[in-house]
Amino acid sequence: MIVSFGTSFEEAMPAITNIEETCKNAFPEYDFYRAFTSGMIIRKLKRTKGVTIYNPEEVMQHLAASGYEEVLCQPTHIINGMEYEKMIRMLTPYKDHIPVIRVGAPLLTEEQDYKEACQIMMEEFSRPLGSEEAFVLMGHGTEHYANSAYCQFENMLRDLGYENTYVGTVEGFPALEYVIGRLRIRGIRKVYLMPLMIVAGDHARNDLAGAEAESWDSILKREGFETEVILKGMGQIDGIAEMFVEHLKKAKAM
Repeated sequence: MIVSFGTSFEEAMPAITNIEETCKNAFPEYDFYRAFTSGMIIRKLKRTKGVTIYNPEEVMQHLAASGYEEVLCQPTHIINGMEYEKMIRMLTPYKDHIPVIRVGAPLLTEEQDYKEACQIMMEEFSRPLGSEEAFVLMGHGTEHYANSAYCQFENMLRDLGYENTYVGTVEGFPALEYVIGRLRIRGIRKVYLMPLMIVAGDHARNDLAGAEAESWDSILKREGFETEVILKGMGQIDGIAEMFVEHLKKAKAM
């Protein structure tokens, strides 16, 4: 079972599909099931498109009733935050009904994960930055303590030699104001924007790249920066999808 937060944007769905297909190809002997943790997205897809997606608890209920004796579960969540914990709570009751349940870790769990993900993202960006250019990544952010992952990601970029690279979040620290302050200190004139999110969905298309006055793109332009948006979810990057495969191979029993 591959568990994602989910998206209601058709244009963003290939990011999830890429991870799912990559994992399916790596484990051809296992049946495949998709689950979303966002009830809001599940309801919206049902209401607007007539598409039924189940949450992890509903999938587990089906697997237990069908007599499955082993379940591998890989979340596509980036951090070990609220959605990951929500997924674990949904899986836990089925430990008494399915003999083996093994769960892979979110994308950014161990130090090596940060190093690999940073390298993959910068290879994907694949252009040298001038002294007055910067690469800014937008993460979701959370009130959960796992929000510290975003600061660690930026510091790992620094450690790997990527100086003009910054990470901000929509709903946590560091916010865009912090990033703008850093850009001014560096004398940056042009900013490349990209989501640090599995899908380029609502946040990426509205909060990052939207035409509205409060989007990051609009704010940065008002502040005098030239901008260029790279609207691509991390899940569309094959190297990131392969990281999830490696996590699934190391999945631990609940």
